[in-house]
Amino acid sequence: MYKKISLLLLTCAFFTPALTAQQSGVDNLSDLRLDYIEPVNLKQAPSIPKSVPVGIDELERDLMISLANIYRQHVLSLDAQVNGDLVSAEKYIIDGLTAFQGIMEEYPEVQSNRRVAELYRTLMAEYQAFYGITEPIKESEGDIFAALNEMFNLSDDYLDNEYFVLPENLTVDKTEVPLILNRQVQNQIAYLAYRRPEIMARWLERSAVYFPMMREIFEEEGVPLELIHLSMVESGLVPVAASRARAVGLWQFIQSTGAMYGLEVNWWIDERRDPVKSTRAAARHLRDLYEYWNDWHLALANYNVSTRRMRQSIQLAGGQRDYWAIFPYLPRETRGYVPIYIAATLIASNPEDFGFEPKYDAAPFRYEVVEIEGSVDLNLLAEAAGLTTQELKSMNPELLRWATPPGAKPYPLKIPAGTKEFFETNYEKIPDSARKELLVHTVSRGESVGLIASKYSVTVRDIFASNDGLTTTIHPGQEIIIPVPQGSNVAISANNPSRARSASTGGSSNTTNTASNVVAPPNTTRLTYTVKTGDTMGHIAEWFETDAFRIRGWNNTTNNIRVGQRLAVFVPASRQSDFEQINSLSFDQKQALVRNRRSGGSTAVASTATSTAATYTVKRNDNLSGIARSHGTTVARLRSLNNLRNDRIFVGQVLKVR
Repeated sequence: MYKKISLLLLTCAFFTPALTAQQSGVDNLSDLRLDYIEPVNLKQAPSIPKSVPVGIDELERDLMISLANIYRQHVLSLDAQVNGDLVSAEKYIIDGLTAFQGIMEEYPEVQSNRRVAELYRTLMAEYQAFYGITEPIKESEGDIFAALNEMFNLSDDYLDNEYFVLPENLTVDKTEVPLILNRQVQNQIAYLAYRRPEIMARWLERSAVYFPMMREIFEEEGVPLELIHLSMVESGLVPVAASRARAVGLWQFIQSTGAMYGLEVNWWIDERRDPVKSTRAAARHLRDLYEYWNDWHLALANYNVSTRRMRQSIQLAGGQRDYWAIFPYLPRETRGYVPIYIAATLIASNPEDFGFEPKYDAAPFRYEVVEIEGSVDLNLLAEAAGLTTQELKSMNPELLRWATPPGAKPYPLKIPAGTKEFFETNYEKIPDSARKELLVHTVSRGESVGLIASKYSVTVRDIFASNDGLTTTIHPGQEIIIPVPQGSNVAISANNPSRARSASTGGSSNTTNTASNVVAPPNTTRLTYTVKTGDTMGHIAEWFETDAFRIRGWNNTTNNIRVGQRLAVFVPASRQSDFEQINSLSFDQKQALVRNRRSGGSTAVASTATSTAATYTVKRNDNLSGIARSHGTTVARLRSLNNLRNDRIFVGQVLKVR
C-alpha cells in the first residue's frame, strides 16, 4: 500500500451549526424567455417552512460504532510505539485515518458532529507526532472554500439591510435545469454581484479557460450545458483545489466516487486534478444522479450530500421528491448549494447585466498529447516543450511528483496545441539515463525514519523492507533507498464520450463479474445479488440503498445486466442481516419494501416480506433498537408489548413483536 496518507491528511471540514431559517418566493424562469423582469422588493417575499433540527438515530448509532473502532486503532498505535514496533504503529495510524476518511466520504453530513471533530483532532495530533511534522498542515487549497463558508452562512434577513432589485431587461434563456428565483437565490446573487464581485470576476475569468472544453464534453455526454457552471461552486475553477474533507479538483471528487468513474489516484498522479478527465467523470456522475432522481435540483443536492441523507430528508418531508420541499431538512451547506449554483449560472449567463465584463481574454484550455516513455524529469520535458516547469505542471495538474510515472505504457502528457512536432524533436535528445527508477535519500541531522517517509509520501514499512539492516536509529550522512512505486498503466479513456462506446465503464453485459479486486468501503460487508427477471440496475441500487454508479464500479459492468448475473454489493456491516434477505425476495416484495421506506416506515427488509412471526427469540449481540428495525416497529412499541421497563434484554428471551 503506497502512502495513502497524503490523501488522508485532513479528512473533514467542521462547520458551524445550521444557518437560520430562510424564506422563499418561487418563480420558475426555465419555461419562458423573459425580456424584462419587474424589480422585486424581497421584504415582501413569501416564506417557506423554517429549518428544523433533524434527529438521525440510526446514523448516530452507526457513527458511534465506527468512531469506537477508530479509537481502538489509535490505542493500538500508541501501544506499538511503546514497544518500539514502528511498522505496526504506522499500520494502525493509517488504518484509523483510512476508516475516518471512509466516514467522511460516505456521510459528509456528519462533519459538524462534535464527536467526529474530537476524534479528528486526536488522529491528526498522533499523525504529526509519528512523522515528526511540526509545521501546520494546510487545511485546504484554493480560494473557493472561504467564500462558500460565507455564502452558506447568509442569514435570511441578509437583503433586508439594502433594497435589492434584479437588473432591468435581464434576459434568461430557457434551461433544462430550472433557474428558480426566490429569496435564497437572490441572497446569493446579491452576495456575488454586489457584496463580493471580485469572487465572481475570478470565476468568470477562469471560465474563459475551461468552459469551452467543458461544453464539448457535456454535449458529448448528453448533459445540460448549463451544468458546467457547477464547477464554479465546487472549486472556483481551480484544478488543484482540495477541500478539508479531501475532495479534489475542478469537480471536487472524493477518492471513492472518482474511482467509480475511472479517475485514478496513486503515488504519481491524481486524475481528479485532470481538467479533462474530471469533467468527463462529472458529466457522467451528474447524468447518473438525474437518472436516479428524475429531477435536476435533487441530482444537484445529491452531488453535495450522501444519498442516505437525501432519503432521510425526503422521508421527513412526507415523501416529497422535491428539493424545495426537503430544503428545511437538509444540512446547512446543501441548503445553500443549489441556490449558489442558480445564482452563479444567472450571473455568468448575463455578466453585463450584473456589472461584469462581457468577455475575458484568457486563452482556452487547448492541448495536444505526447507519449512519454518511463519516468522523465518534468524540468527536462518542460524545456523540450519550450515551457517553464510551472507552465507544464499547469497543463498537467494531475502529476504529483517531479517526473512522469514509470510503467509498462507511456504516459499521456499534455502540451500546448500546435507544438507537438517541436516537442518531439527535442524529446528525442533526452538521454535514456535521465529516466529515473531509483531514489536514494541522504539523512540529515534531526531526521527520523517517520519524517523521511512523510517527505516522500511512502510508508515506514516500505522503507524498512527496502533497506536491509535498517533500524529506528539513523545518523546524518546515512543513505536510505526510497521505494518509489511503479506507475500504473494509465490511459486517456476519459477523452472518449461514453455514448460512443457500447460499455462506458468497461465489461460486458454477458459477463459474470465477481469484483474480486475491489476494496470494500470502510465499515461495509460484501454481499452477492443474483439478477432476476425484471431487475434493472436502478432497482437493485434502490433495494440496497446505494447508487447505480457504485454497483457498476464494484462490478466493472454497465446498466445492461442479464438474468443470472451475480453482482457484488457492499452494504453497512451493521445492517448485513437486513440486506442478506433481499436476494430471496420476490420483485413485488422488494418494491413493497421501497414503498415502505418512502412512506416513513421501517428500512428493514424483514418487516416488509419475511417477518410474519409474532415473537422473536433474542440472539447474541442483539439489541432492542435492531430488533425493532428488523420487524418494522419501534422500541417504544416493543417495550409496551413486553412490559419492559428499559432496553435491557438477554439471550434466549422471547419477545412479542406483533
